[in-house]
Amino acid sequence: MVLCGGKFAFKALQLLAYEKFICAVGIGKGAITIIDALERESEDNNFGFKSFPDKKSITEMRAWIDNVQPDYIFCISFPFLLPESVLSYGSNKFINFHPGPLPQYRGVMPIFEVLKNQETETAICAHFMNSKFDEGNIIFNDPIAIQEGDTYGKLTVKLSDRMAQVTLNMANMLQFANNIPNQPQDETLSYYYEKPELSDTYINWKHMTASEIISLINACNPWNTGADASLLGEQVKIISATLLNQPHNNQRGTIVSITETLNIACIDNQQIAVEILSTDSGIMTVAQFAILHPVLTNIFN
Repeated sequence: MVLCGGKFAFKALQLLAYEKFICAVGIGKGAITIIDALERESEDNNFGFKSFPDKKSITEMRAWIDNVQPDYIFCISFPFLLPESVLSYGSNKFINFHPGPLPQYRGVMPIFEVLKNQETETAICAHFMNSKFDEGNIIFNDPIAIQEGDTYGKLTVKLSDRMAQVTLNMANMLQFANNIPNQPQDETLSYYYEKPELSDTYINWKHMTASEIISLINACNPWNTGADASLLGEQVKIISATLLNQPHNNQRGTIVSITETLNIACIDNQQIAVEILSTDSGIMTVAQFAILHPVLTNIFN
């Protein structure tokens, strides 16, 4: 059985179904289009299917599991904590696949956090589940390199692709192994990240270096439509920018020059070159943004 939270799990579901490992699929808090698609696929393949739209509906899960009688339950970005009444179905029967290394990156959005923190590597962590988020014994961390320029969207796709193979490897391991090696998490290394708020996605020109700003922008693209920022007295979101390795004598957070990009001074005497922004007027290029601001139009021309 697979419990999931949406399309991030689709490739894993497809591969597990192709290899005939799936008996049922449950989805929590998904979009209507995704729920409908999973329900149709489940019916076509004679899988059990159930939607869990909110926390209250989890009270129905144990009876459903008892009826299906799966050997193991895989969780891939399932949004709700499973209570002991569900987990008591069987010892070490529930395995979560967390899209970040544990125990260092507990929480709901580790993809955002590893990018914001400028990590060069992340992981998919397979671990047995207990009644606390991301705290069960670790089976393995499967490492995945983070490439320069990876955004939240790019890394999500990369992890989704890898998730399919990781879950298949786990299913094969469970099929042929009598005992699955695992170990408790090292609590001295643990950190739980709450869901990002505005303070986490906002560019602080006074304190953030150019590379930190670029990392934040990438970490916010596309789920937050870019990193939040104040520019020319307007609240905007910077969607795409690159590092411009040119010194300047300008105050941090001010516009140094405009070419095909909007070049902004940073605290470390470097600049970022903004390419695409989101404003109240819509998503636009730097040229379009300049037209809306006469002071920039003069510089641009």
